[in-house]
Amino acid sequence: MPNWGGGKKCGVCQKTVYFAEEVQCEGSSFHKSCFLCMVCKKNLDSTTVAVHGEEIYCKSCYGKKYGPKGYGYGQGAGTLSTDKGESLGIKHEEAPGHRPTTNPNASKFAQKIGSSERCPRCSQAVYAAEKVIGAGKSWHKSCFRCAKCGKGLESTTLADKDGEIYCKGCYAKNFGPKGFGFGQGAGALVHSE
Repeated sequence: MPNWGGGKKCGVCQKTVYFAEEVQCEGSSFHKSCFLCMVCKKNLDSTTVAVHGEEIYCKSCYGKKYGPKGYGYGQGAGTLSTDKGESLGIKHEEAPGHRPTTNPNASKFAQKIGSSERCPRCSQAVYAAEKVIGAGKSWHKSCFRCAKCGKGLESTTLADKDGEIYCKGCYAKNFGPKGFGFGQGAGALVHSE
């Protein structure tokens, strides 16, 4: 089509765009009144536009049409949407049902996951979300406490003996050196018989 008017053509309506009404995006020109989301028809600006090829969308519609799908890709906290995107031209495909493996030789990784580590304090399974490592073993966060006084521990504040963990104070009292000069604090003397 010949360009008799000499101006740029609108990316939506293909009519001439004059300078006073021009909006530019990704090298294309648009009329201000044509610079709308292809789906919801909302007015767009440089902060709300998302481009896919020659098409322009608001970020919300672009995300629904071209963004990631599945659990965890909602539209905000507490949002539950049953919109499958049919209005955007998205064809919904049913996922095949889960079928457990029939392979008797499962990988070492799969075997490790199946038999998770056990907490030395309560003997229950320790999963990644609740795991704390100390004294070379995996513990529940709630079990990662001094065996004597129950004080919560960190990797820098623990001492271990015979598979049990202690705060440094209890460890020193119970397993540290005994006798004159090895008391509880400055100037304290303990006589053990």
